[in-house]
Amino acid sequence: MATLLLKKSYRHKDLKEIPFKDLWSSYGIFTTMRVVGKPLKIILFKNHIDNLIKSLKIYKIYKKDLKKKILHIIKLNLNKNKKYDHLLRIASNKKMISISLRKRLKPKRNFNLHLINYKRIEPEYKNLMYKKILGILKKLDTTKNDIALYKDKKLLESGTSNLLFAKNNKIYTPVNGFYKGNTFNFIKKKIKIYKRNIYLDSLDQYDEIILLGSGKGIASVSGIKNNKWRRKSFKSYKILDNFYQKAVTKCPRYYS
Repeated sequence: MATLLLKKSYRHKDLKEIPFKDLWSSYGIFTTMRVVGKPLKIILFKNHIDNLIKSLKIYKIYKKDLKKKILHIIKLNLNKNKKYDHLLRIASNKKMISISLRKRLKPKRNFNLHLINYKRIEPEYKNLMYKKILGILKKLDTTKNDIALYKDKKLLESGTSNLLFAKNNKIYTPVNGFYKGNTFNFIKKKIKIYKRNIYLDSLDQYDEIILLGSGKGIASVSGIKNNKWRRKSFKSYKILDNFYQKAVTKCPRYYS
């Protein structure tokens, strides 16, 4: 896993800085945003903040002015004179807000998945219950590998991203049991995505498996380590990546 270049925690009530805690495994919500360029941009920034606040309210963590406080912390910790290609993580539980920054690791062309029989706790939300997933990812070179979670022989999501499956010029997503990330929601506004249960024993019928996420961007999977599936095409990946790269280019400057 990547080294944290910045890590700070702040108390909710007065934003006093306190000893850093990453908040993993606590009752809370997080979001991870891609920061790029100089002057800096935060990709899909409004979507990330809106989804974060919505989930915090559902988890009954949201307090008055919490959004304003989160925005202040982001502003406080980003450097307008620095050139970025980093991932900014904001996490909150009932007592504190934590922020961390790490360099973005670009996925390699030869990128593999490892099947793991596991479903996240309340997977519809970007909650902090990631202990098992993080334990596995720490053992992998994440520029070349990710894990693919499945339950009852149905694929759900990766350890870091959404999963899409392409065949016959159509793109499919699992029906449920996963978090719909901001990159996923952006892409589904650009192209039709069909819902379908993706079973382990039907993987061979798909030409492509594609990852979508703030860290990965759009990444094409070359193979699955503990399955016979191998990539047959880059066609859908190129279409989706084109949409994403335009979003990065057109993303407005973040005014700190």
